Amino acid sequence: MQKVLILTAGFGEGHNAAARNLREALELASDDVQVEVLDLLESAYGRLNTLVKNTYLKVLDHAPFVWNGIYGWLNSTTWPHPDGQVGLARLRQHLADVLRTTEPDCVVTTYPIYAPLIQQLFRDHQERPFRLISVVTDSITANALWWRAPSDLWIVSNEATAAVLRAGGVPADKVKALGFPVSPRFAELTGIEVLPPGPGSAKRILVIVNHNKKKAARTIDELLELPDTHLTVTCGRDAELKAKLAEQTRKVADRVRLLGWTNVMPRLLVDSHLVVTKAGGATVQEAIAARCPLILNHILPGQEEGNARLVTENGLGAVAQHRREIAGLVEDAFRHHGRRWNEWRENISAFARPDAAIRLAELVLDACASSDRPRKTLPLFGDGHDRSPLRPAQAVLAGEPKMLLCDFHTHTNYSDGKLSVPDLVDFYGRRGFDCLCVTDHLADPRRLLGKLVRLTNLTLAPSQLAEYFDVLERERKRAWRKYSMVLMAGIEFNKDGLTSKSSAHLLGIDLRSPIDAALDLPETIAQIHAQGGLAVASHPHVMKSEWGKNTLYLWENHEKFAPLIDAWEIANRNDLFTPIGHKRLRFIANSDFHKPKHIESWKTLLHCEKDPEAIKECIRENRHVAITLYRDDGSARAAVDTLRQPMPDFVRPGAPALLAARR
Repeated sequence: MQKVLILTAGFGEGHNAAARNLREALELASDDVQVEVLDLLESAYGRLNTLVKNTYLKVLDHAPFVWNGIYGWLNSTTWPHPDGQVGLARLRQHLADVLRTTEPDCVVTTYPIYAPLIQQLFRDHQERPFRLISVVTDSITANALWWRAPSDLWIVSNEATAAVLRAGGVPADKVKALGFPVSPRFAELTGIEVLPPGPGSAKRILVIVNHNKKKAARTIDELLELPDTHLTVTCGRDAELKAKLAEQTRKVADRVRLLGWTNVMPRLLVDSHLVVTKAGGATVQEAIAARCPLILNHILPGQEEGNARLVTENGLGAVAQHRREIAGLVEDAFRHHGRRWNEWRENISAFARPDAAIRLAELVLDACASSDRPRKTLPLFGDGHDRSPLRPAQAVLAGEPKMLLCDFHTHTNYSDGKLSVPDLVDFYGRRGFDCLCVTDHLADPRRLLGKLVRLTNLTLAPSQLAEYFDVLERERKRAWRKYSMVLMAGIEFNKDGLTSKSSAHLLGIDLRSPIDAALDLPETIAQIHAQGGLAVASHPHVMKSEWGKNTLYLWENHEKFAPLIDAWEIANRNDLFTPIGHKRLRFIANSDFHKPKHIESWKTLLHCEKDPEAIKECIRENRHVAITLYRDDGSARAAVDTLRQPMPDFVRPGAPALLAARR
């Protein structure tokens, strides 16, 4: 098993994007690789890192000249010098402990602070027992921080950036211009050809609102004044802006598609004629990979100046100096049968590297294979505590019945959760869970609350459902390949009334395709069953430990719904609903996970084969079902492993954390 450690940081969009995309490409390239992506600044400094990151983002938005000065200082000073990185002792200690415990074959950095720290750890002529690769996420205006400390290789996005590194003293044979590691999905879409719009046909413009949101409304109005122009607008997590734009464009809704946060940016870029965006590192490189010409509407000093130079100097699009120039640049691109657009498109095709992450993954795997240096004990600092990432428990494959640790009620940032689907899969997979179901909210549009949240990012939008199921299918394969974890697609159907007794939440577990949110509850349950899924009553009784409105309709009518519903949540987060047990209804327990701290909550234990159909049948029969109060310290995993041993009577006396079971 080859081990790859990818080190990143949450400052700027490019670092994390490069790290995630490389991880995906590595896992696609080999079944014999273990990949960990870590933000050690976050884990080492916690709230302080969050404060610094938020301050950094505010400085970029409101005082870019301040960041320009800081960027220039970092480029010219010797900080962090390998003889003593002032202020980074805790990070250095954290890094040493992680390297000692993970013993990687290759370390990849997508943030420049880590290479100097590694140089410090291996001073005194100690041989580094792994390959080190620096993925430079800046373009052209690459800061000298990237090459002040040695690496075995530097990967850059283009030849212009390679020339900058060579001028800085990096040996030419150690610099490779493979392209920016965009998502491997760009390579899958290379066969799609976008034809230039002819007379009377629609010009498809993608507008990414990621800066100066107050002016976004006027930009969209001006673009819609252009004939035959159709817009797709992404607003991120800004629900207020999305609602405002929806009202503003209501009369031309057939020409505007509004999206919040989306996981299908590769497809949106590939399908668009032009993208209007700021000069962010990942966004510019993704547009180039998709061969989508750009109009840049904002450029921050430092890294983004290099992105703008790449676009303008190579004829890949244009820069709008002022907001009011954007519509004119779009109009000019399509004049004279789209002459300028065709030029941009031809030029950008020469720069496109949609397979960059795949090529980088192959290079990393080769580096792992050649990393045959002897293992040496790394120096420890401070208390020497093990700060390594959680590793998955030994895989339990489908076959004979085993005790399975499960959570069937979780949320991602497709609705009101904090983690993306891939991050949620990794979060549960590293903790050794056997089955996970993602159940993002979908509101009934006929109800008042459904109408109110329709324009927010608190629930799935109907237009996102196909994307949602596609993403979950892709992650289902990865979850099994990487963690031997069963991943199921689900939905939490929100039927909210004005009172708790008129409100119901219903989980659809292991769904194959979307279900109309406007169906009545019996019809929804019938549709779930038609797909072979489970219908589960979500937090059906009074919640006392968690804030939120109660949803009591199903419980108030349990005699009617008991024959229809496969199971009822007997525990949700930190609440226990004892009346469910008194009525002897079929039960499971779930976390209702929205953010990492919710992992410490009630979970379900099933004694069955690790197979989706066996798992569902175990719940339907409600035999060999138990619940456990999970704690994120390994005790719950230890309890499950104990119960996996031969048991004379299913539940062994004294098994830790086990509360209840039905035989």
